[in-house]
Amino acid sequence: MNNIHLLIVDDHREIRELLQRFLKQHQYRVSLAINGKEMKKTLKTANIDLIILDLMLPGEDGLTLCRNLRAQSNIPVIMLSAMGEEMDKIIGLEMGADDYISKPFNPHELLARIKAVLRRVNQVGERSTAAQILVFDRWTIDITRREIINEDGINIILSSAEFDLLKVFIAHPQQVLSRDQLLDLAKGRDGDVYDRAIDTLVSRLRKKLEKDPKQPSLIKTIWGGGYQLTCEVKNVKTALLK
Repeated sequence: MNNIHLLIVDDHREIRELLQRFLKQHQYRVSLAINGKEMKKTLKTANIDLIILDLMLPGEDGLTLCRNLRAQSNIPVIMLSAMGEEMDKIIGLEMGADDYISKPFNPHELLARIKAVLRRVNQVGERSTAAQILVFDRWTIDITRREIINEDGINIILSSAEFDLLKVFIAHPQQVLSRDQLLDLAKGRDGDVYDRAIDTLVSRLRKKLEKDPKQPSLIKTIWGGGYQLTCEVKNVKTALLK
């Protein structure tokens, strides 16, 4: 069994137990929770690598739990829901989910999504190891540790999907990137991706990185083209010499 520890949060016993058996067969450690209270208790006592979170839960629903989790942690989240409309997927992404899968689903599809999300989380940046700490605008980003710190030294929490998209912008500063390019570079077309997902992630990044998200100057929309990171990106040592 590998060291990857998954947490399944679902109030349907059959689904919990089915997924637990299936994922254990594929060498994952698996913990179970039936609601937000049990999820929070598990997170305090275990080192969880990824959460499989049902949207419809008694008490706090999955969207609320995901939003609150994202405010303090970057643990990847795959949202489960019986609702398959695109808008529901977008709302899930808005709350900080890294992927979304509609019920009913094939467990092998969920397994593929888990592997894809974990692969993205564990990928190092596109640049060499010597340049893993970079500076752009008023931000310092540590690609290897997946941390971003503002000018006051405060660590800003990004979801894995947000961080992966930001890495793409940082690897291509001042270049106009289309939605298709951003999808390919950030996710490699893994899972169920669509253009609106990029718009949602850009909006979330702006809320966290821009001084005025309503009038963005760092990540600009290029009409008819896509998006552009407008500033230079420098190795931290180069930046310190300025």
